[in-house]
Amino acid sequence: SRRGDGHADLSYVYAAAREIVGALDGPAVIVTKSTVPVGTGDEVERIARELRPDLDIQVVSNPEFLREGAAISDFKRPDRVVVGTTGSDRAIAVMSQIYRPLNLNQAPLMFTGRRTAELIKYAANAFLATKITFINEMADLCEAVGAEVQDVSRGIGLDNRIGGKFLHAGPGYGGSCFPKDTLALVKTGQDHDAPIRIVETVVQVNDLRKRAMGRKIVKALGGDARGKKVALLGLTFKPNTDDMRDAPSLAIVQALEDAGANIVAYDPEGMDVAAPMMPSVTMAGDAYEAAQGADALVLVTEWDIFRALDLKRLATAMNGKALVDLRNIYPLNEATEAGFTLSRVGAAG
Repeated sequence: SRRGDGHADLSYVYAAAREIVGALDGPAVIVTKSTVPVGTGDEVERIARELRPDLDIQVVSNPEFLREGAAISDFKRPDRVVVGTTGSDRAIAVMSQIYRPLNLNQAPLMFTGRRTAELIKYAANAFLATKITFINEMADLCEAVGAEVQDVSRGIGLDNRIGGKFLHAGPGYGGSCFPKDTLALVKTGQDHDAPIRIVETVVQVNDLRKRAMGRKIVKALGGDARGKKVALLGLTFKPNTDDMRDAPSLAIVQALEDAGANIVAYDPEGMDVAAPMMPSVTMAGDAYEAAQGADALVLVTEWDIFRALDLKRLATAMNGKALVDLRNIYPLNEATEAGFTLSRVGAAG
């Protein structure tokens, strides 16, 4: 959980530390896997020293870099394993032994200072969030000047110094990590009189973008959504999860409801979680049921099942022919051939 200022609610972390230390009967290494503000390990160590000054207890930061929906493969084949210690040979030996099986797969084990390890996690997520936000702003510029953001993304991503990952324009980032971690990093910078202006802007731009996607849908409806039926395909912040935390769909639904639209939605996994968060939205049994009688169809989350839809069947079921593809899944010629008027992100039409 987190407080309103973007920092984690550390009471749970400290309570867990007290519980662990209370159960110890010998030397130990306590490993923090959670993403926690810089300096949290120091406080955990203070708690350990206070409760059991008689024991050799080392506190290590070992942040995880696992993606939702791919956690097991990421654990087995990590890009790197970051271990932050205060220089204890015993802690380093213990952590090296724990990760020894992964070293057979050449996983780089990186030892740093404890505060450095805590900061690496935030810096990594903030940088990825910045890449997403950068290409999203490029998408807006592409629409304004008549360029294609997918080509811009490929053109810069083929530069090895930049790389193509996280350069897919869309409705903005969400989920459990990027919103929380960017806010926490911003707060840490402010607390230490070292403001991170780039990340501050990333947070602001991303928040505004989600609601702007709602306005994009209203524009596709001819500028008036009152009484119109809008079908949303996908609600979760990304595919292969039921996670609705800070999902762009939440802001999109709010913007559409404010504009007077009636909304029906379908998501392969997220409807049970989403339903209480958007009580006015009707949940459908599949994409085709959602499209029935709709004035606009909006692709919000790029689930694999949405990549192979029968566009002609969808268009036939609908009342209008507006297709708003917020993930740039569908080629313009295929959508047009099916009878749709396609709106994409970062492209004309």
